[in-house]
Amino acid sequence: MTDRMTQHIDGTTRLAGVIGWPLQHTLSPAMHNAAYRALGLDWAYVPLPLREAGDLPAVAEALRALSFVGFNVTMPYKARMLDLCDEVAVQARLAGSVNTVHVKDGTLIGYNTDGRGFLESLSVDVGFEPAGCRAVVIGSGGAAGAAVVALVLARAAHVSVVSRRIEPAQAIVERVLAYAGQTALTAALLDETSFGLISEADLIVNATSLGMREDDPLPLDPSGLREEQVVYDVVYSPDPTALVIAARERGLRACNGLGMLVGQGAVSIEIWKNAGVTVVPRDVMRAAAIEALRARADGTAEVA
Repeated sequence: MTDRMTQHIDGTTRLAGVIGWPLQHTLSPAMHNAAYRALGLDWAYVPLPLREAGDLPAVAEALRALSFVGFNVTMPYKARMLDLCDEVAVQARLAGSVNTVHVKDGTLIGYNTDGRGFLESLSVDVGFEPAGCRAVVIGSGGAAGAAVVALVLARAAHVSVVSRRIEPAQAIVERVLAYAGQTALTAALLDETSFGLISEADLIVNATSLGMREDDPLPLDPSGLREEQVVYDVVYSPDPTALVIAARERGLRACNGLGMLVGQGAVSIEIWKNAGVTVVPRDVMRAAAIEALRARADGTAEVA
């Protein structure tokens, strides 16, 4: 309720938003509008729920025509957005998905800010720097692709993409391989044969949606985890996730994906504002996200 009561909107207000389905529980409007107020920006951020994938091209064209400052894209449209942008940053192309679009002079420019948010959160939330590490990324969707690209840019020594289907995992490796430098990349099935990869890793990343629902199984068997390892779960609700709880019980450093969500949103604002904003207040955005999560848990959140 705070956002709607204090947000002044008139004919000069610039709009931003997030496209996805469903969006009932998105934290992005709370985070973004809090940041805009802190920065003194006459902007407003709105949810843009889109049920039918076939309507995505028309919506993208509408946002171009309406002169949105930019918009975010979340599940299940990140990969589809790649082909709808006029220009796509290399990092987004390698990740295989676009989660941030800058509407600049009528041009749609696609970025992937998930990787930047992921690396920020690894450093801030668990104090882990990936340079020289061995990492396993579980999953083969947009979040997995972004994590793999980020780990390559951070000069990880070895990254394994582990998935229940080998083809999409191999596709990530093939996209990134030419840019991998000294980082070794492999793809493997998530089964008993990948246990060795997971047990030898310094960093284990759950880049699947497993954990969002109460009855979800864990994405991996925690019994083989070692205290020296770090576990990062891109799922941010519930807090902590079942995987984070299991890892911490075994003495590991572990965190959920709230920091990644905050980081990718902050980088989106930096892109939309160009050089006009030097530092987007991550602390303000995180506090707004936590408040929204608590309101949801208490049943006091507004219905969008």
